[in-house]
Amino acid sequence: MVIASIDIQGGKVVQLKQGSELVLQRDNAEELVVEFDRYGEVAVIDLDAAMNKGSNLGIVKSLLRKAECRVGGGIRTVKQARELLSMGAKKIIIGSTAFRVNGRFGVNTEFLSSMANEIGREHIIVAVDAKKDQSGAYRITIDGWRTQTQLTLVETAKAVEPFASELLFTSVDREGTMTGLDLVPVKSLRAQVSCNITIAGGVSTVEEIATLAELNCDVQLGMALYTGKVNLADAFVRCLNWGKGFLNPADFSADVEHIPSSLLKEEKPLNFVYHSALMRHPRMLLPVIAQTPDGQVLMTGFTDREALAETFACGNLCFHSRTRNKLWMKGESSGSFLKLLRLRSDCDRDALLAIVKPAGPVCHTGAWSCFGVNRDYTWEGLQTILADRLLHPTPGSYTATLDDDLVREKVREEAEEVCMAKTHGEVVWEAADLLYFTTVLMTREGVSVTEVLAELERRHRK
Repeated sequence: MVIASIDIQGGKVVQLKQGSELVLQRDNAEELVVEFDRYGEVAVIDLDAAMNKGSNLGIVKSLLRKAECRVGGGIRTVKQARELLSMGAKKIIIGSTAFRVNGRFGVNTEFLSSMANEIGREHIIVAVDAKKDQSGAYRITIDGWRTQTQLTLVETAKAVEPFASELLFTSVDREGTMTGLDLVPVKSLRAQVSCNITIAGGVSTVEEIATLAELNCDVQLGMALYTGKVNLADAFVRCLNWGKGFLNPADFSADVEHIPSSLLKEEKPLNFVYHSALMRHPRMLLPVIAQTPDGQVLMTGFTDREALAETFACGNLCFHSRTRNKLWMKGESSGSFLKLLRLRSDCDRDALLAIVKPAGPVCHTGAWSCFGVNRDYTWEGLQTILADRLLHPTPGSYTATLDDDLVREKVREEAEEVCMAKTHGEVVWEAADLLYFTTVLMTREGVSVTEVLAELERRHRK
C-alpha cells in the first residue's frame, strides 16, 4: 500500500528535512487529503503536537471527515486515541510515549498494553523511527526526532509488536533528503517481525517502492510526492503483486517476449525466471470488486496496468475486458459510469476493492447490481439524498424548508412521539420520523453518519 503523508505545522502542510529544516509549505490540506485518499490511507501527522508546541486538532478533525486517515503526533493518552477514533481515524500512530518509563528510556509496556486493551491492537501503529549512532547502530529517536535513545531498532520493534498491528519505520538520516532508501534496517526489521511494516525516509523512485513491495512492506511518501519526483498512480501500480495475477489465453504466447535477457543469463531456476517475467508482463490481470461507500457490492471485473492508469487519469473505474481483450471503460455506452472514490488492495496485493459512486444501474440487464440484488436503503444513502436536497433545493422539497430552528423543533417533537408510541407499528413509524429529522440536523451541521457510527463503535470498545 502507498500512504501519502500530510504533515501539519502551524496550520500549514509542510515538508521538513530530517524533522527540522522547512523545505516547502502549502495551505490546501483538504484538497490534498481527498486526492491522496484515492490511492491509500493518508498519514496525518500533527508536528506541533509531536514536538509539544501546540495542536492542529481542528485541521486534523476536518481531514478525518474527508478521507481514510491514520493519525499521529503527540498522542500520549488513551483518551486522545479514543477521541481521534471517534472522529473517524482508521489507526493511531504512537511514538514517544511508548519509549519512556518513569523518566527513563525503555519500552512502556504498561502504556502500550493499556492502549491495546482500550482501543484494540488492530487500531495501533507504533513508530519505531531510528537514526544511526557513531557506531553505525540504528537507535530509536523520539520527541519529533530531537532525542536519540539507546534503544536499538530491531529489539525494540520486537518488544512493541505484541501491542500493534503495524510498525512505522522512518530512517531519520534519510527523511526529506530523497537520497534513496536505506535497505539495511528495512531488511533487518522484516526478518524479525511478522506484522505489517510501513517504511518512510529517503524514498525517491518507484523502483524503490517496488523493492519494498517485494519485501512485503508498505511505503509512506512525503518529499518525493510533493516535489513530483514520484507519482502516486505509478507508485500504486508498482506496489501490486502482478506475479499472482493471470493472463488471457491470447496474451499467453507472448510471455517469452517479456523475459529480459538479463534474467535468462542469471543462474536461477526456470520457475524463478518465468515468475519474474510474469511480474513484468504488461497484460497481467488482477480482479477488481466495485462497491458503494456504504458497502453494497456492484460488480466484479479485471484490471491491468493500462486500465489502472486510465482509471486514475479520468477518475472513473476502467477495466480490461477479457472477452474483447482490450480496455473497457464502464459506462462508455450506457452512461452508468463508476466514479472512483478510492482504490485499495487486499493483504496479498493481488486483488483490488474500488469504492465508487455509480451514475446509474450497473448491470447490463438494467439491475442496480450485477448480482441481481436491489439497492439497499441505508442510513448513509439517506444522508446522501438529504445532502443533495439541501445543497440543490427543488420546488416542493420539504427537506429544503427545514432551517436550523425548524429541524431542531421537529427532532424534539418526534423524540417525544417515539416515547409515547405504544404499538410495534407506532414505534416503527415514529422512529423513522425521528431518524429522518435527526439526519437532516446532522447534515446541516456537517456531521456524517460515519462519524456517528464511529462514536458508537468507540463506546462499544469501552
